[in-house]
Amino acid sequence: MIVAPVLEAAYLQVRAGQERAFEQAFEQASPLIAATAGYAGHTLQRCLEVPGRYLLLVQWQTLEAHTVGFRQSPQYQQWRALLHHFYDPFPVVEHFETVLNSPCKDHTA
Repeated sequence: MIVAPVLEAAYLQVRAGQERAFEQAFEQASPLIAATAGYAGHTLQRCLEVPGRYLLLVQWQTLEAHTVGFRQSPQYQQWRALLHHFYDPFPVVEHFETVLNSPCKDHTA
């Protein structure tokens, strides 16, 4: 598995009752971020314990690909219009670099 040098992580708390609409809007917004130079992939996970909570993980080639390339683009304005009204509170976004990467074992054997 190839891991991009920078991992963006954000807990997204979606307003109660808006989860399905959020997921549909996120699916619509995904191509906007995917078209950014330096983008390497993303995943959206739904929390099993906390209703309305999601974890967004985005892999970037550099920190600037996200903070400048995406955040200062017209695509980000569209992303914001599609998604930001769902959040309460507004998410904190953090960036991480890999310290250790251990491959998953195949547990099917």
